[in-house]
Amino acid sequence: MELYIPRSFNVPKQSFFLFGPRGTGKSTLLKKIFNQAVWVDLLKPDLFRRYSAKPEYLIELVKGNPDNKYIVIDEIQKVPELLSAVHHLIEEEKSKIFILTGSSARKLKRTGIDLLSGRVIVRSLHPFLACELKNKFNLESALNIGLLPIVITAKDPKEVLDAYISLYIKEEVQLESLTRNIGNFSRFLESISFSHASVLNISNVSRECEVERKVVENYVKILEDILLAYRIPIFAKKAKRSLISHQKFYFFDAGVYNTLRPKGPLDKPEDIVGTALEGIVMQHLKAWNAYRGNKYQIYYWRTRKGVEVDIILYGSEGIYSMEVKNTSKIRPEDIRSLQSFKEDYPQSKSILLYRGKEKLLIKNIICLPCDYFLKKLDPGKDLKEII
Repeated sequence: MELYIPRSFNVPKQSFFLFGPRGTGKSTLLKKIFNQAVWVDLLKPDLFRRYSAKPEYLIELVKGNPDNKYIVIDEIQKVPELLSAVHHLIEEEKSKIFILTGSSARKLKRTGIDLLSGRVIVRSLHPFLACELKNKFNLESALNIGLLPIVITAKDPKEVLDAYISLYIKEEVQLESLTRNIGNFSRFLESISFSHASVLNISNVSRECEVERKVVENYVKILEDILLAYRIPIFAKKAKRSLISHQKFYFFDAGVYNTLRPKGPLDKPEDIVGTALEGIVMQHLKAWNAYRGNKYQIYYWRTRKGVEVDIILYGSEGIYSMEVKNTSKIRPEDIRSLQSFKEDYPQSKSILLYRGKEKLLIKNIICLPCDYFLKKLDPGKDLKEII
């Protein structure tokens, strides 16, 4: 694990933003690829002060290194005013390629990321994929500590995860003045952990953490902006049944969810593991889809009568419905929701991921071991090549 683990990320041939939560390995990846680049690390206090006071210093730096094609600005959201300097340089220094990393989109949205629209494309880096780790991937471990590079390469992953959560609360939330009441935000984090891989009900979360609904809505947006969480919409294309309208909520990594989720004598371990299992499948699909150019839109499906399919992939390459079950044996009820979806969308391909060892075909539903599926989910392949 001490050696560098190659990533599935394809490097663009033009200037690009590289977004991803802290600890996903953005700097490690870029230092491996652009080891001779001019590097501006805005996490260093002295550089942060210098560029905050004088953003145009970047222009002087680039012009002072005329033979260097690549310029990396790490954590650009720390000094978003640099975007104007980057814009100027891209127009003037057309041979240069700028790589701008960020672990938060909030300040960049406020200060006009559209300034570079068309000149700088947007890419994302995610936690490790099973196919990247190869024989180092262990599903049980991933469900417990997740797949963040900074965590799984640590001597004490649990300690690093605890520190990671504290870091985000302190640096990305408190120091950026995203919320004035860090106590309320901490209670919110604990409450919303119960919504991971579930339909998000803002009112319920608000009631549980005793924070106003509008404040909770803002907190959820903060989590999305600092890339700790995301929401998945309902699939309603040519709907034949009455569907709910709420979105599903996910933390970006199973280890982060497992760390935030309170555990007590009334909690069933299998329920927590089942939720983590769906989450780790989703985080794999999000990364796989992003690295392939987002060829699919990702949804879920739930009728007002409670019939739900965990994941729907819809795009030019087809439509897939997926259920994730934390069970080693497949029961008739485990495939009913997939059958219902297929009744409405007969052109869809149905996949059940479970904890067993055998690949099965039951009533035209492809049943695959979850471990097998995750290891095969390579961005170089489409789903039809994997299943």
